[in-house]
Amino acid sequence: METKRPTIPAAEAILGGYFPVLDHGFVALIDYMGSDESIERAARVSYGYGTRKLSETRGLIRYLRRHHHTTPSEMVELKFHCAMPVFVARQWIRHRTANVNEYSGRYSLMPLLFYTPDLPHFALQSKTNRQGREEGAAAQELYRDAVIRWERNRRAAAEAYEWLLAEDVARELARIDLPLSTYTQWYWKIDLHNLLHFLSLRVAPHAQWEIRAYARVMAGIVKRVAPLSYEAWIDYDVAGASLSHGEVQALRRLLDVTDDGLRVHGEPCALSADAMREFGLSPREVREFLEKLRAAERPDFELDLSQMRPPEEFEARMRQAVPGDFE
Repeated sequence: METKRPTIPAAEAILGGYFPVLDHGFVALIDYMGSDESIERAARVSYGYGTRKLSETRGLIRYLRRHHHTTPSEMVELKFHCAMPVFVARQWIRHRTANVNEYSGRYSLMPLLFYTPDLPHFALQSKTNRQGREEGAAAQELYRDAVIRWERNRRAAAEAYEWLLAEDVARELARIDLPLSTYTQWYWKIDLHNLLHFLSLRVAPHAQWEIRAYARVMAGIVKRVAPLSYEAWIDYDVAGASLSHGEVQALRRLLDVTDDGLRVHGEPCALSADAMREFGLSPREVREFLEKLRAAERPDFELDLSQMRPPEEFEARMRQAVPGDFE
């Protein structure tokens, strides 16, 4: 069917395709509105279709991103269908700038699907990050014992849920002891500006690994819907870094800024962590500043189209996991 709406072939190629995430989850692009050109037209309201070159569109989008002009990117919207463990959903929902409609355990039967991390992502509590895990997997024996306990608890919770349903207890009560590892799902619609803010936080290395897995797929989808905005986001937000006043002062101690560029001071180029504290930087700020100056990885969130699945595959999996017929 023909449409007068702008469409993007790369986005159309994945529209309605489902990408697996974790053991039972998925992300799918259900719909989208707008493109990079929509952002330009919003910024330059006097321009219509076909009046600008691609290089000019790219230059404007990068300027807008660089100088934090956000409202034009709010003109692009994406709608996702996602399934994730409840504990991931509770992190995700903290981003209050989206429209959300979640699966209702009051109305529908909960599929008894539970998340189990793989061994490489099973780790001990970090000694330096109170809300994270250590790098590297914990001992395999500990992992095996943890899985045994998880499965025992989930089996008991699932049996209690099914028993309550069989006794005709209200679904809104029968569900209350299902664990945080239970999968839920929702439709999630958000504009591009707020989506990129969400992704900046959730693809970061310090974000929980499970939600990063979803964010990486969603970033790959953005790359297909608005590739110029994606490129600017990678350059300025993901692989770039902002500097505080104290950090700028530290650099000025080492460098001279001239019309022709930068030159190193004639004196030995050295600045200790202790010396940097005179610019008002705390020990943690010093560590973070040094991290900014190290070579940054420029990630590429390209989607693996061989992983894309039809929606019927996930629908069948969810139906199979719903407990016996209590309709």
